[in-house]
Amino acid sequence: MAIGGDATPDPMSRIDLDLATQACSECPIRHRAVCASCEGAELERLTEMKSYRSWRAGETIVLEGAPLPFVGSVVTGCATLTRSTEDGRAQIVGLLMPSDFLGRPGRDVAAYEVVAATDTTLCLFRRSAFERMIADTPHMARRLLDMSLDELDAARDWMLVLGRRTAREKVATLLVNILRRVATSHRPLRAELPLTREAMATYLGLTIETVSRQMTALRGAGVIGLEGRRGILCDDLGALMAEAGVDPATATLTPDA
Repeated sequence: MAIGGDATPDPMSRIDLDLATQACSECPIRHRAVCASCEGAELERLTEMKSYRSWRAGETIVLEGAPLPFVGSVVTGCATLTRSTEDGRAQIVGLLMPSDFLGRPGRDVAAYEVVAATDTTLCLFRRSAFERMIADTPHMARRLLDMSLDELDAARDWMLVLGRRTAREKVATLLVNILRRVATSHRPLRAELPLTREAMATYLGLTIETVSRQMTALRGAGVIGLEGRRGILCDDLGALMAEAGVDPATATLTPDA
C-alpha cells in the first residue's frame, strides 16, 4: 500500500491490529521516538490518532511528490529515502530506521520516494491531528526539533563521508551506523544489513564490485564477520569505527537500546 492521493489507506492487517491494541508503553521505540516525552493524557491523545501499517521489502511506502496525509515513526525495519532528477536518475539520500520520523508538519507532499528496504512497520498519525498536538504540546515540538537537528547534523557528517572518505571508510561508516542503530546489545554485535550490495553502492557512490571488495577486506582483517546473505557480526565496534576514520575514544560505542 503506497500512501498518496485522496484514497483511504488500506485497512490494518492482523499484525498491525495486534500492534494497535498494545499500550504505547510497550512500544519498542517508546523512548527514542517523537513521543518519548509524552505521558498520560498525551499518550491517550496519540492513541486516538494513530494506526499501524506494514510493507514488505521492496514495496513503495510513498512516491516522491505525492500527497502525504500522515506523519509517523518507523517501528521495525528500514526504508530508503530517494530523490530523482528530471531525467530520471535516482539517488538514495537517506535511511529510515526504528524511531526515525517520516514526514514534516506543515508540508503535505512527500519530498522523497520512500521504499521499504526490509519488511517495515510504521506507526502513523493523521497529519492534521498531529499538527494540532504539536501546537498544543511544546515539549513534543521541542523533541521533534531536536530530532530534526540531529538529522541535519547526520546529513552534514554524511556529506563529509561521501566527499572525503576512501571507499573502505565509506563502507565501514555505513556498517557502523547500522550496527549502532539496530544491532543486538550482546557481543558480538549482530545486525541484518537492510540494503543489498547494489543499494549500498548507490548510497555510497561506489560500484557493487568495490563494495564487495571492501566488505571482504574488512572480514579478512577480522573487523567484521559475515553470516548468510545479509548478516553482519562485529566483536569490536571500536575497531570498525577506526576503519571508518572515526576516533572511538570520542564516540559512544554502545548501540541504541
